[in-house]
Amino acid sequence: MSHHSGSHSHSHHAAPGGHAHHRAADLGKRSATFTKIFRWQPEDPTAPMPVRVEVAGSFNGWQRVPLKRDRISGVWQATLAEIPGNRTHSYMLLVNNRPVADKHADGLAIPHTEEEKQHALTTARGPRVFMLASQTK
Repeated sequence: MSHHSGSHSHSHHAAPGGHAHHRAADLGKRSATFTKIFRWQPEDPTAPMPVRVEVAGSFNGWQRVPLKRDRISGVWQATLAEIPGNRTHSYMLLVNNRPVADKHADGLAIPHTEEEKQHALTTARGPRVFMLASQTK
């Protein structure tokens, strides 16, 4: 009887560990999301106004989301919610369907996927996409 209770306590001890592991895996599937504001401003204020400014990235399957221009500040911006956290995303800003630089990007990455290659910006060092680091707390 005492032996049985001993083995029982052992299996009981293992359960929380397995449970915690399961919770972590569960977290990965249903990871926290965050909201990010993408902004773009023309470098040259005298340049013709773009017809459209869009953002697309790995966080939304590279679907283009239009940025809206603030008439007073002249800044274009779009707020994207439900961006999956705990991972780094790649994205690109597009002005009139052409990739443009994002001063606010967290970094540059070499494009690997077909989508990234299609949306890549040509830099002095070759094609790059922007990195968006996870901002979940």
